[in-house]
This record gives sequence, structure tokens and C-alpha cells, in this order.
Amino acid sequence: MKSDGIFEQNALNTLYQGGEKHMRCPKCSHTEDKVIDSRGARSGSVIRRRRMCLRCGYRFTTYEEIVKTKLRVIKRDGTHEDFDRQKMIGGIMRACEKRPVSAESIDAMVDGIMDALESEFEREVPGQAIGKKVMEGLEKLDEVAYVRFASVYRRFKDVNQFLSAVEGLIGDR
Repeated sequence: MKSDGIFEQNALNTLYQGGEKHMRCPKCSHTEDKVIDSRGARSGSVIRRRRMCLRCGYRFTTYEEIVKTKLRVIKRDGTHEDFDRQKMIGGIMRACEKRPVSAESIDAMVDGIMDALESEFEREVPGQAIGKKVMEGLEKLDEVAYVRFASVYRRFKDVNQFLSAVEGLIGDR
């Protein structure tokens, strides 16, 4: 448990009494509290609530969010694996290495890609769809990072394929 009173709403601090949910105070375990403030977080996908225990007065924060079905990736070779947001971020960060791209802009791009994938696909997403969305995002974010990512994603075999990607960028201007 964090010392600053921030807790995720989960089974550890939620009790079910008479069919109703009650938050349990992390300090005294009392089940009656008052919601002091509610506001959206993470672009509206999460609700952050400040609560105060009615017994001891301790203030704590809970987060409420929709539990989404985990996406599975269908890889080029037909195998399946769990979608890994960190793996996608790692590939994007490698492409953006030593480029003037902030971590915040990468996170915003990844959030947009995640939203698009979750609305477009229910359970399984082809790896090619992920790569295409990453390339679309990188093309807008940083052209050098786009070419770096494309060279790995499209498996460039020689410099001519690399030049074709660059010429495609120049032609789009």
C-alpha cells in the first residue's frame, strides 16, 4: 500500500454487503465513506474519486475504470501472443532514439493507437494492423523515426527499399 493514501479500487478494499459495494478505508477498514471529489482521468477512460472515511476521517483516492478484454496479437507466422503495450512503446522509442520526440508525445500516440485497436478489434488483432497504425503515427510525429521503424517493420533487404520509403515521404509533401 502506498503511504500517500492512493489505492486502486479492487477486491482488497471493496466489500460486498447486501449486494452493494462498499469501499473499505485503508487505514481503519470501516466501510462507510463520503466521496469528496470525482473527476475524469486518462482522457476520460478512468474516474478518480477522493474519499473520506466517516469513522477516522482518513482521505484516500480510488480509481474506477472499465475492464477491457485483453487483446491478442496474431503474428505473421500465425502464432498468437498477448498484446504488450510496453513492447510497442519500446519499438517506438528505439525508432525515436536521439530524435526531438518527447515521452509525452510517444505516450499520446500509443494511447491513440490503443483506442483505435480496441474499437476496431474485439479480441484478436493482426500484427500488421498494429505496425500500420504505428507507422501512421510516426509519419506524423517524426519522419526519421518513421523511416527507422519502417526499415525494421517492412524488413528492408537493401538500400533501394530504404530509398523508396524516403522518396515516398518526399512525394507526400
